[in-house]
Amino acid sequence: MNFTKKLLKWLVALLVILVIALYIFDYGYIIRGAKIVYLTGHNTAFIDDYPYFENDTIKKGNTVDEWPLHSQYNSAESTNKLSKANKDWGTIAYVIIKNDSIWFEKYYEGFNKVSKTNSFSMAKSITSALLGKAIMDGYIKNLDQPLSDFYPQYSYAKTTVGDLSSMASGLDWVEHYTSPFSVTAKANYDDNLAEVILNQKVVKTPGKAFEYLSGSTQLLGMVLKKATGKSLSNYLSESFWKPMGAANDAFWQVDDEDNRLAKAFCCISSSARDFARFGKLYKDDGKWKGKQLLDSTFVKKSITPRFKESPEYGYGWWLKNVGDKHFFMMRGHLGQYVIVEPTDNVIIVRLGHRKSPDEGVGKFTNDITVYIEEAYKMMNN
Repeated sequence: MNFTKKLLKWLVALLVILVIALYIFDYGYIIRGAKIVYLTGHNTAFIDDYPYFENDTIKKGNTVDEWPLHSQYNSAESTNKLSKANKDWGTIAYVIIKNDSIWFEKYYEGFNKVSKTNSFSMAKSITSALLGKAIMDGYIKNLDQPLSDFYPQYSYAKTTVGDLSSMASGLDWVEHYTSPFSVTAKANYDDNLAEVILNQKVVKTPGKAFEYLSGSTQLLGMVLKKATGKSLSNYLSESFWKPMGAANDAFWQVDDEDNRLAKAFCCISSSARDFARFGKLYKDDGKWKGKQLLDSTFVKKSITPRFKESPEYGYGWWLKNVGDKHFFMMRGHLGQYVIVEPTDNVIIVRLGHRKSPDEGVGKFTNDITVYIEEAYKMMNN
């Protein structure tokens, strides 16, 4: 009995020392992350995590532009392969929009058309759209404006705002999703996101090659906040959410209740139907109901590869060919997708808990092709 008590005391003492050490060496965010992830029964970030963070509200307007239902709405059945994929990979929303009308939609696990889930890195595409809007509004000169105009501590580098959007920043950042000691994890759970980002140095020649780094988009978000003098949530609300008639308010996670810096690299919580609006906006060259919300030249540039050696990325948007069709898409961790084929006037939205098991950073996983090919089989039948 005495041995057990002594052992318990030693374990408690070690735990206390460990916690103190984490805070001393600036790893206190790990404790926050563990509380949010492991104490809720998860082993990684999860799609409905927004109640565990501080959030700013992206306010909808007074007028809702509802998606019309197609004349053949939900007349088709999911293919066997799609049904299995949705079950195996934990899909919670699967929507096909054809000719700007909802042709098919199905929700799972109690989620529905107004349920909010985390966009993860789909937010990068939206942050890039805000860059285009800031240029259009005159807050930012153009894609070639230097980062150092906004953050003079980067005067030694030639990184531009366009480099941040196109993932060519040259930042010293390691994109790692499983290590609790990675800068990616720290950015997600730390309570001073600006400090985390501004500690990153430019160590490679910017503007020369694509390298997917969440820090690039976060720094872009900080530039946008400084240039516009507005929070990202407010600027998003006035620029797109209200003009596009979003059906519901959305949330954008912020680092802390005092700092309130939005996580530009991730973490807008909204619904499949409202996320799909950005697919339609880019499909229609930046127009919404006849109003030019985003410059068409910027849209075209966004969905065109910047680098010949990296045909998979433009400015904030992913690009992929499947067969003879050309898709551009928003992509997020665990398989959040808004996939667009403009020639066919088709938008596919998938939200859920997991990707296919072949996942990797910046890699097109097999599930994307499944969601596309099975949607086309359904429409062709």
